[in-house]
Amino acid sequence: MAPLPSRRDVLRATGLLAAAGAVSGSLSGCAEQLQSGFTGTAPSADVLTYWNLLGGGDGVRMQEMEDVYRKQRPDVDLRAVTLTWGNPYYTKLSLATLGAQPPDVAISHLTRVPTLVAAGLLQPFEPEDIARHGMSKDKFVQRAIDRATIDGKIYAIPLDTHPFVMFYNTKVCEKAGLLADDGSLKPIDSEDALVEAMHKAKEVTKGWGGALASVADVATPWRFFFSVYGQLGGKLLMGTSPDEILEPDKAIRAAKLMRRLTVEEKVMPTDIDYGGAVALFANGRSGFFFQGEWEVSTFKDAKMAFSMTKFPNLMGGKYAVQADSHTFVLPGQEPYERRRLDLVLDFIRSMLDQSITWAEGGHVPTWLPVQDSAKYRKVKPQSNYASAAESAVYDPAAWYSGSGSNFEMVAGSALGGVLSGRTQPEAAIHQIQVGISKMARTPAPV
Repeated sequence: MAPLPSRRDVLRATGLLAAAGAVSGSLSGCAEQLQSGFTGTAPSADVLTYWNLLGGGDGVRMQEMEDVYRKQRPDVDLRAVTLTWGNPYYTKLSLATLGAQPPDVAISHLTRVPTLVAAGLLQPFEPEDIARHGMSKDKFVQRAIDRATIDGKIYAIPLDTHPFVMFYNTKVCEKAGLLADDGSLKPIDSEDALVEAMHKAKEVTKGWGGALASVADVATPWRFFFSVYGQLGGKLLMGTSPDEILEPDKAIRAAKLMRRLTVEEKVMPTDIDYGGAVALFANGRSGFFFQGEWEVSTFKDAKMAFSMTKFPNLMGGKYAVQADSHTFVLPGQEPYERRRLDLVLDFIRSMLDQSITWAEGGHVPTWLPVQDSAKYRKVKPQSNYASAAESAVYDPAAWYSGSGSNFEMVAGSALGGVLSGRTQPEAAIHQIQVGISKMARTPAPV
C-alpha cells in the first residue's frame, strides 16, 4: 500500500489549484505563469506578476501607480491581481508559493512577514541587489526596515507605515476652545486631558466627544488598546502560559481607560460599529474620531472641516502607537534569477518613488527621499503625523498574529466588551491571556 501523502505534500499540490482559483476572473494575469508550471516552458522575461490585497481607496491609488509604471516600462507586461484582504489572501499566497507558482512580487503586511519567513515562503533582499537600484537601509524609516530584517536579512521592502491616529473636527474644537492660535489642536498629553477635551467637544456637538468602533470590529479596539499599552511599555508574548501573554497590571490600566471613556465619562458611545463611528464624525456629532489614517479620503470627500494628528501620548512615558506597514516581498522557495530579480526591484523602486500618490490616502511614506521632501510636507493633514512612523509598535511576531489575524480577533473581541460595558477590564484581560495562550501553544499549521 502506498504511503499517505504528508500534509506538506497536500499543500504543495493544492497550491497550484489555489493559485488558479484565487484569481478567477483575472486569470489572464497569471495564465502564462501557471501554464509554464504544467508544460515546463519558461514564461516571458518581460512578464511581471504582482499580487496585493489592496481594496477601496488604496486599491484605486495602487492602480494609478501601476499605470504610471506601465508608462515608464512599456516593454514589461505587468499583471497585477487583487485578492481578498486578510487571512484568505495570506492563505492563497502561502499555497501558491508551496505549489511553486507564486507571483514575482507581492504585498504583505509587515506583521505577517515573520510568519511567512518562518514557513520558508520568502526570499531575502540582498543588500547589494537593492543598492543596485538605489535602495539602501538608510533610505527607509528605521523602525520599519528594522522590523523587516530577520536574522540579519531583509525580507520586506516597506512602502508605508499606517499608524492609529486621532481625527478632530476643527469647527467643533474651535468652539470648544481646543485649538491653538495657529489652528492646530492644543496638546493632549494625559488621560485626564483627553477626557476633558472630549467633554468640551461633547458640549458643542450635543452628541459625543469622540467616536471609536466597538461592535463587529475587532481591529479598532485592539489598536486603541495596544497604543496605550505600548505607551506603558507593555510587553507581549513573553512565553506561552496565560500569565506570560502580556503584563496584567499595564494591560488592565489600558483597558480601564477604554471603559472610562465610554461607560464612566460617557464621552464616547458604548455600542457603535465602524460605519456608525465614521458617520458620527462625518456628521459633526463627535469632535474626535480614532481610526487608521486611511479614512482621510472619506472625510475629504465629505468636505467637512477636519484635521488629523498623532494618537496622543496619554501615559506620560515614551511615545508609542499601534501601526502596521504595507511591504513588498519576494514569495518563493528558490533564489530569484538575476533578470527576474532586477525586474521586480525596478518595479518596487517605481512604487516607492510614487509615495506621494500613496500618501494621499493617509499612509506615511517609509521611503525617506519622499517623506523628507518639501512636497510631502505640503500634503495636509497627512504629513501632520509622519513622526509616528518611528514610534510604531507592531503586533508581536507569531504565526497567529498580525493584521486581520486570529490574535486580533481574540484580543479585539474582549476589548470591544470593555468599551460596551459588558466586560470588566480585569475579565477582558484574563480572556485575552487564556485565548492567546492556547494559540501560543499550538504549532504553526505550515
